[in-house]
Amino acid sequence: MNDPIKIRIQRHADFSEIRILLPHPMETGLSKDEQGRSLPPQFIQTLTVELNGKPLIDAQLNASVARNPLFAFRVRELKPGDRLAVAWVDNTGARRRDETVAS
Repeated sequence: MNDPIKIRIQRHADFSEIRILLPHPMETGLSKDEQGRSLPPQFIQTLTVELNGKPLIDAQLNASVARNPLFAFRVRELKPGDRLAVAWVDNTGARRRDETVAS
């Protein structure tokens, strides 16, 4: 889970499309390892997206979301130089935060 969050911004005339890829195992706790032992649950619980330090998205996730989830959404009035920050916290307390600047 040391891989950075991948944030892509594609600007269009009236809006910008933002794609966020969260590298995370999103383990449900139902899978087993090679020895047949149950793998402990490990999944993202909260996802936040901020634009220039102000909340844009605050999402609650659960174990039913697939490994390495991809989120995409559109925003208006995204300008070059705007900062987009993405952060998550999982059920084990692990956390990650990355940001990018719109070009």
